[in-house]
Amino acid sequence: MQKKLKIALVQTDLVWESPEQNKINLSEKIDAISEEVNLIILPEMFSTGFTMNPYNFAETMDGQFILWLKSIAKTKNTAITGSLIIKENDNYYNRLVFVFPPDGQRDGEIQTYDKKHTFTFAGEDKVFTAGNKKLIVDYNGWKICPLICYDLRFPVWARNVENYDLLIYVANWPKPRIKAWNTLLKARAIENMCYCVGVNRVGVDSRGNTYTGNSAVYDSLGKKISTMKPSIETTEIITLTKGDLLKTREKFRFLDDRDNFVITP
Repeated sequence: MQKKLKIALVQTDLVWESPEQNKINLSEKIDAISEEVNLIILPEMFSTGFTMNPYNFAETMDGQFILWLKSIAKTKNTAITGSLIIKENDNYYNRLVFVFPPDGQRDGEIQTYDKKHTFTFAGEDKVFTAGNKKLIVDYNGWKICPLICYDLRFPVWARNVENYDLLIYVANWPKPRIKAWNTLLKARAIENMCYCVGVNRVGVDSRGNTYTGNSAVYDSLGKKISTMKPSIETTEIITLTKGDLLKTREKFRFLDDRDNFVITP
């Protein structure tokens, strides 16, 4: 029996530094997902937009948005992921959280990844603490590697030494560099022989940055298998098939020829 993973990509506008309004908007979009899915994917900093003002909007791992995500995982019986601002030990993190659905063993469990490559061009490195550890999520028979936005430019960090099946990028990637987004998502799928998913926001933030989304799913040979249109708020549901991925890997075995080296933080 082939293992399938049905994912929902939520390409949405984000209201600048307005957690309550973003919660309302996102709740409506999530409620509108009528099919049963295994995983809902939200953009980077889904509660605020890509703000460099964490002091007023950070929460703890017991905060309102964490509780909100856990409630969605329970009521929709699905995992959900995205990044938000978390304060921990007097440090601020652009933290991706992966919330598991109730399944008898991992009810409400949360696994986290702190963005390693802080975006120096916007000063993210000055206010956020960078992470130094990859996360590989074991879920529904799939190994998932979730990363955040600027991480996309650094292939060594995403290098598939763990034999993961699905690579995810959540992002606030602006229009002027969207060609890089499109190109690098496809490249990461090909070089890591995995499904690669990118979920990006749309709209305009308070600093005048325009975002066109261009959220997408690529298979392990770089074929685009999603149909999301840019610059509109939309949700697309895609079913990934692990059997197809394994057949491609078995046929070509490119991962067997990986260079051997150690990544240091």
